[in-house]
Amino acid sequence: MDDRSAGPRGIALTERQRIAWLRLIRSDNVGPATFRDLINHTGSAETALEMLPELSRRGGASRVIRVASKAEAERELEIADRHGAAFVGIGEPDYPPLLRQISGAPPLLAVKGNRRVATAPAVGIVGARNASISGMKFAGMLAREIGRVGYTIVSGLARGIDTAAHRASLDTGTIAAMAGGLDKPYPPENIGLLDELTAGMGLAVSEMPFGWEPRARDFPRRNRLIAGMSIGLVVVEAAVRSGSLITARNAADFGRLVFAVPGSPLDPRCEGTNGLLKDGATIITTPEDVLEGLRPLSEPDLFKPQPGAGEPADDGLSGLGLPPSDGERERIAEALSQVPAEIDEIIRHTGVAASAVYLVLLELDLAGRLERHADGRVSMAAD
Repeated sequence: MDDRSAGPRGIALTERQRIAWLRLIRSDNVGPATFRDLINHTGSAETALEMLPELSRRGGASRVIRVASKAEAERELEIADRHGAAFVGIGEPDYPPLLRQISGAPPLLAVKGNRRVATAPAVGIVGARNASISGMKFAGMLAREIGRVGYTIVSGLARGIDTAAHRASLDTGTIAAMAGGLDKPYPPENIGLLDELTAGMGLAVSEMPFGWEPRARDFPRRNRLIAGMSIGLVVVEAAVRSGSLITARNAADFGRLVFAVPGSPLDPRCEGTNGLLKDGATIITTPEDVLEGLRPLSEPDLFKPQPGAGEPADDGLSGLGLPPSDGERERIAEALSQVPAEIDEIIRHTGVAASAVYLVLLELDLAGRLERHADGRVSMAAD
């Protein structure tokens, strides 16, 4: 099974669009979901940038929102170029095809290495940092055999299982998802592995700016990238409270297959994987178990770009329409609290048109007054 011969498909951004996209995602209070809503409402990143101050003011911002400048974006592009890296947009040919299908996918990814591996079906392999020798050997065997049939192996460049998976798939294709900027790899002892990976059949990806030192709260975002890029996820040794289980939960939420390797009940490194098996993960003891489980999902259509991944054609029209009335704004604000709510619930409760609800939520978000949750729900931000 090797879909790489089909070639990448998508629509490339112009350099002007790339700069505008980078400016928008680097501006205050603009995350992936807000970025998407802004593009949907305004039609382009350039128009969204012009609208940011007004939208945040209407949302009740206490200060003027910081909009990333063209000079800042151009400087980051120059830094990326100096590192042999680039930024790939969500609708472009080299963007991982399954990642673009998840809610809140990064609009831009910083990438370095062999971009061709990003367009092939991928399998994630994650596990304990303090892995056993047998666990690392098994992870390496899985990565080697799964990679040989055409899958890219995705992992997080961590110690232990991640390292074993990357090393075993250096010749067949591997992707390292990073929690910090591409120039700030973690852990430091894997800098050599990262260099070897990006110089050959590997790719490093990050949604964070260059120079960004990874913090504890950045690793769940990294784990989300691993799950989002993968058609299936294999967990080899994981404690009960571990990043690997966060990745597994993300994978399940995205509709991916989750595989787990059984282990001794006496080994705390296997408590998490055994728990996944109790919760319905597929048990595997050989690479063939993974390949057999993936076979029904490995259809070429899964890896085609989805429509609407880029900017709409510039027809000079704005998608914003008339702003909501004061009464509608008040009803929407009153419906919100610090308890997360579905947007459809807000629409039904208020009786306000969906377009107006989405616009008010966007304004509150840009003003820093709204919190978006991973499951798509929203709530008022804590004071």
